[in-house]
Amino acid sequence: MVTVWLNHWFSTAWNIIGLLRENNPGLCIIGTNENEYSVIRTVCDQWYREPVLSSEEYVDFCLQFCREHGVEVFIPRRGMLKISEQKHRFEEIGVKVMLDNYDIVSILNHKERAYKFFKENEIAAVPDYHIVTTPQDFISAYNELSGKYKQVCFKFAKDEGGKSFRLIDNQRKGYNSLFKKQNTRMTLDDAMAALSEKDEFSPIMIMPFLPDDEISVDCLDTARGLIALPRVKGSSKYEIIRYDDEITDMCRKFQKKAGLSCPYNIQFKYLDGIPYFLEVNTRMSGGIQMACYASGVNIPQIALKKLLGEDCEWENNYEEKIISQILQPLIIE
Repeated sequence: MVTVWLNHWFSTAWNIIGLLRENNPGLCIIGTNENEYSVIRTVCDQWYREPVLSSEEYVDFCLQFCREHGVEVFIPRRGMLKISEQKHRFEEIGVKVMLDNYDIVSILNHKERAYKFFKENEIAAVPDYHIVTTPQDFISAYNELSGKYKQVCFKFAKDEGGKSFRLIDNQRKGYNSLFKKQNTRMTLDDAMAALSEKDEFSPIMIMPFLPDDEISVDCLDTARGLIALPRVKGSSKYEIIRYDDEITDMCRKFQKKAGLSCPYNIQFKYLDGIPYFLEVNTRMSGGIQMACYASGVNIPQIALKKLLGEDCEWENNYEEKIISQILQPLIIE
């Protein structure tokens, strides 16, 4: 029996746990979350509510939790950067952490450093961007970009899940705005009003909006080669598993330069037929189950066995498939 802990994952980790358990009964899954009633608790053998702590305190909490609950494999989402920096402390108490080393994780979890990494290593095209920290620099960057591109967007350089992403839309008001989703749109005036509340703010990346298809690639390097499962994500409720040589070649080039050993997700977005690098998540993505189900390749389970020193065979069907998922009710308690 191997005890595996997943800390404060998003709700779709329900599917990751299902993939870990597939034909693999010898697992004890522990889940923790700040939300006591997260749906993940319905598929865990043990469930605990997490405290709200600072990043340094949180690492100490994680170490103590591992000791108290006999954790052998830790699959973190919350506090990844700090946990990566302190990974040796977990290894010293016999805990294997499904997270790469701090040197590369710290680069890929910082938008500007990640863009420089891709540009300097000639891995993929990188969109024009500016990093700004003052309202004056923001408006200057906006004026430059809006002169070259149809639409401009921005988000904080340190962000997860695109929470701070905003598209500058100066047609947000009026009748036509009723037909647009508003939660990620702001007029330039509204953006400037919000930013002008501070003389200096946390670094913001401002760049052209890339309106075409997004390609989300779930990856894992193995002894048998790189697993790269590309999902084409549009505005519809379905995704397309499509193996494009240009995309997979960029993923292989990235893996060769970055040398990641744990699962990750790399995202590209198209503009005028060119795929631009968007970001790398140094963890399993929220939609990894879509790619695994369509391809027949169980990345979470292969990654777990790899971490435990087991070589795992896998075979990709390489078939183009259209895939979706449905919501279903679950009684949590």
